[in-house]
Amino acid sequence: MFDLNALIAHHARYRPDAAAVVCGEERLDWRGFRGRMSRSAHLLRAHGVKHGDRVALLLDNCRELLELMWSVPALGAATVPFSPLLMPAGLRTLLKDSGAHWLVTEKRLMPVIDALRLDDPALMASIEVFVVDGSVPATIDYAAATAGASPAFEDVAVPGDTMFNLIYSSGTTGLPKGIALSHHVRALYAMAFAAQFRITPESRLLHAGAVIFNGAFVMLMPAFYTGASYTLHRRFDPVAVIETIERERITHMTMVPAQILAVLASPAFAPEKLASLEVLLTLGAPLMVEHKLRLNDVLPGRFHELYGLTEGFFTILDRVDAVRKLGSVGMPPPYTRLRIVREDGSIAAPGETGEIVGRGPMLMTGYHGRPDLTALAVRDGWLHSGDLGYVDEDGYLFLVDRKKDMIDTGGVKVYPRDIEEIAARHPAVREVAVFGAPHERWGETPVAAVILNEPDAVTAAALRDWVNERVEARYQRLADVVLMEEFPRSAAGKTLKRELRAPFWAGRTSKI
Repeated sequence: MFDLNALIAHHARYRPDAAAVVCGEERLDWRGFRGRMSRSAHLLRAHGVKHGDRVALLLDNCRELLELMWSVPALGAATVPFSPLLMPAGLRTLLKDSGAHWLVTEKRLMPVIDALRLDDPALMASIEVFVVDGSVPATIDYAAATAGASPAFEDVAVPGDTMFNLIYSSGTTGLPKGIALSHHVRALYAMAFAAQFRITPESRLLHAGAVIFNGAFVMLMPAFYTGASYTLHRRFDPVAVIETIERERITHMTMVPAQILAVLASPAFAPEKLASLEVLLTLGAPLMVEHKLRLNDVLPGRFHELYGLTEGFFTILDRVDAVRKLGSVGMPPPYTRLRIVREDGSIAAPGETGEIVGRGPMLMTGYHGRPDLTALAVRDGWLHSGDLGYVDEDGYLFLVDRKKDMIDTGGVKVYPRDIEEIAARHPAVREVAVFGAPHERWGETPVAAVILNEPDAVTAAALRDWVNERVEARYQRLADVVLMEEFPRSAAGKTLKRELRAPFWAGRTSKI
């Protein structure tokens, strides 16, 4: 059995003075982090948290969030991290769905909690609220209660199938679903990704995106497994990221594509400032080939890409293949299998597009409280992704698009990513998202939303014509280009195409 609860104690015993966690001005060694985690666990247990319970976390990135991610599972309970961007109605839905009876939050988010108390007093009467940064009426002062000394926490062995955390999908394609991930699965994250990304006790990791989403665990789990140093920024800022990498000699970092582009576009960027990086991993959305080329040019030998689902399937493009298999998202790791299947369930030939399905040891327990949805997603042990792709003769995966994002124009299938890759080659384009808008004759037609590197660098009409001159087929031509300053995004940084589509489909039968 993989005993995750022994990890922090192990490092505190054998490497007590080694750097563990850096959050702002606060630096903790493993002895100090173990003490914080122990005091947190004692507090939660005193308030009734026990094996099988769920504790909701509504927090920005902070040291308390990291310690709770370990203290809650140490009791055999599961954390349920929520986005701090949630409105009262969304929080209410997820609290009810998760069954959490404890909620840890911060002062600035109390208006959301207070609004929920007025809207659903019965729900909130069943939930004990902790605040990490001071005293607030009708809550427990987490900071005061975990200050000072406390008895050493005795680690309890937890069965591997116990839920470690309940991660809600970011909702890019609909209502979020609670994805249950066990101690066993998280232990496999720790070992598999430590090996894959060459993370050692001497590594120094930085995370500046929202740490509540599953993509963060790809680096977080191996960092805490190996005893590496883990630096957490409260929020993403490209200048702060560049400065921290240079100052702290950061070796590993994960960013979504929008964050990578922001770093490359920053006036503070210079390749020599990021020279310490050994691994720069992108995940969460495809990085356009044009941007991969630039990244491999300015920071050669660092780039990795991960395609995966929180539900438990991954492929990884390693840095050794990053140029040779430029358009690919890599291959499945050991003990994991990949298939491309046709509509009838048969296996597609190399080069033939179909649905990506996979199986492996990191598969979710299921969607919390939704065995019906679990049965639709996992069939005969194979996870059906809803994504379209193909494999080449070497078995490397190439993404085509999401089924839901596919555009049907006059009965012809148009994959937005094909058009996005072309638009991304224009020197004025920073980001692009292509989606289907209604068309009276063809049903749907492609439209592109675009963020420019510089305002007024090109007109929408000129950019549309530039792209339309380069697409491979007439049905790929853009009907319109919409210039935007920013895209609607999930808290994980993913572009929300359904929100881009919504104004075009208002009052119509929509794919949203």
